[in-house]
Amino acid sequence: MLITELFKIKYPIVQGGMIWCSGWELASAVSNAGGLGLIGSGSMYPEILREHIQKCKKATDKPFGVNVPLLYPNIEEHMKIIVEEGVKIVFTSAGNPKTWTQHLKQHGITVVHVVSNVKFAIKCVEAGVDAVVAEGFEAGGHNGREETTTLVLIPQVRKAINIPLIAAGGIGNGAQMAAAFALGANGVQVGSRFAATHESSAHLHFKEAIVSAKEGDTQLSLKQLTPVRLIKNKFFTEVDAAEKRGAGPEELKTLLGRGRAKKGMFEGDMEEGELEIGQVSGDIDSIVSAKEVIDNLVTEFNKTIQTISNFRL
Repeated sequence: MLITELFKIKYPIVQGGMIWCSGWELASAVSNAGGLGLIGSGSMYPEILREHIQKCKKATDKPFGVNVPLLYPNIEEHMKIIVEEGVKIVFTSAGNPKTWTQHLKQHGITVVHVVSNVKFAIKCVEAGVDAVVAEGFEAGGHNGREETTTLVLIPQVRKAINIPLIAAGGIGNGAQMAAAFALGANGVQVGSRFAATHESSAHLHFKEAIVSAKEGDTQLSLKQLTPVRLIKNKFFTEVDAAEKRGAGPEELKTLLGRGRAKKGMFEGDMEEGELEIGQVSGDIDSIVSAKEVIDNLVTEFNKTIQTISNFRL
């Protein structure tokens, strides 16, 4: 099945449900532009999630969904609100897809799970999900321990599963989107490029940091806890030094503390905050609207396909 048919959207483009970036304004703007917008529930208290869902329903008559990290402490309340508010699409991540998939499907909800390796992609099929997001090592935020790149991961997952496959990690323009399709993907999930949009709920300082980022300015960190790709800043340097001297999980948890991601991405502290973003940030040079992102992806995709069609070996 095509991703556009599964979600009833115009373009096979999904906006990543990023914490502190993906509120109702971004989700509704992406959906209105023809993609699938996702509300990132991982940084929301239950009633805040309900508020964002209700505002999103008022802002768009197009399909949208909610991204739910399964490690979230109030997961039961989130799932209850999602069902009560009539959300039709849920992306789950950071946990076992068997835990909630059937519950959601019993309420008529389309379920997609995010993985970083072939093993868990197969488990997703066994759990009965409707589609899989395979996310490569290039991606921002929480990442796979295997450090498998998108270029390598997508073909391997495609061979292993026969349900719709969405590629993520390192995708920020139409050429990269075309490459994902060439590797066997049926759609793409784009995070970092949407984080640096006017509708993103991220702090302006964080958006500006994304635009300023160059090649090599992000690196995977906190590997003993949950690996996460960060922009290099004072906080990253402290974590990196601790890891290099052999700090254990407890010391790293203390260093991480509480609210570190909120401090950086939402409150704009570029030194002490945790700044989660993908490698593709090095290719982002402006803050634009979500519609411009969608339009550029589609235009560049079609141009790339046309260019490639002229090649013969």
